[in-house]
Amino acid sequence: MRDFYPPIAPYASGHLNVGDGQQIYWEVSGNPAGKPAVFVHGGPGGGTGPDQRRFFDPEAYRIVLFDQRGCGQSLPHLAEPAADLSVNTTDHLIADMEKLREHLEIERWLVFGGSWGSTLALAYAQAHRDRVTELVLRGIFLLRRSELDWYYNGGASHIYPDLWEDYLAPIPPDQRDGDLIAAYHRLLTGDDRDAALAAARAWTEWERRTSYLLPQQGSAESDRFALAFAGIENHYFMNGGFLEDGQLLTNIEAIADVPGVIVQGRYDVVCPARSAWDLHRAWPIADLHIVDDAGHASYEAGIKHQLIEATDRFAGRN
Repeated sequence: MRDFYPPIAPYASGHLNVGDGQQIYWEVSGNPAGKPAVFVHGGPGGGTGPDQRRFFDPEAYRIVLFDQRGCGQSLPHLAEPAADLSVNTTDHLIADMEKLREHLEIERWLVFGGSWGSTLALAYAQAHRDRVTELVLRGIFLLRRSELDWYYNGGASHIYPDLWEDYLAPIPPDQRDGDLIAAYHRLLTGDDRDAALAAARAWTEWERRTSYLLPQQGSAESDRFALAFAGIENHYFMNGGFLEDGQLLTNIEAIADVPGVIVQGRYDVVCPARSAWDLHRAWPIADLHIVDDAGHASYEAGIKHQLIEATDRFAGRN
């Protein structure tokens, strides 16, 4: 079973001014002369972390990580008063990736993304096919309304009824029979900041606690993380990800010849395997690996193994 490559530190990092008062954090690690690869984090609003460098052989890859608008080390952070979600859309993030690619003087790169990262990776590749060498995708999220309703409006409650009660707790009882994404939006954007923080914590914990096949030990995320994670996710989901429903499948011909690997946990409750299957059927050139003993998280053993096998393959290591 493959495990992470050893920890590495970036050899370059900074903030890139992408306009609209936004500066995105970026870093580069690995081999400066290696194959370029960009890691697209989840959420939206999740930010990056050091272990995400370790999906790539540092001798083979020039590894680019960046924090999307409003989260991680990007500025302004959504927890700060200056944050503006009106300039945070899928098109903005695609444009940011292109500005970063140009800033780093990269001609083409492998694009690696999981969960929301798979959504943005697909949208970016469909918009900029000539800049993508391969796609490595995990926990497929096509951002269809059916997927949002499954996870946020009651489907997943049949598997996690106990955790669902905690997810419902911030919502006034008379609003629990409607669209819960909209109910959360009212809380997260309302004038009561205590209520907004309570909602952000509950939204974030729902995803953290349902992402693994088996329960994991661990403490809740920080309030700063929760405000960005919940606030940005909810903003995107209220707007359908700023995509037409089913758009990523409708436009699949744009990347029909792009080599790819899809890695999916069989028991992923956050992003059920139906979406990975639909993507594979529409994009048959991509290999699909369903990991039978895994949920959603990229750090589960079988998921990690398949992702590292994929990056090694595209580096010519196997």
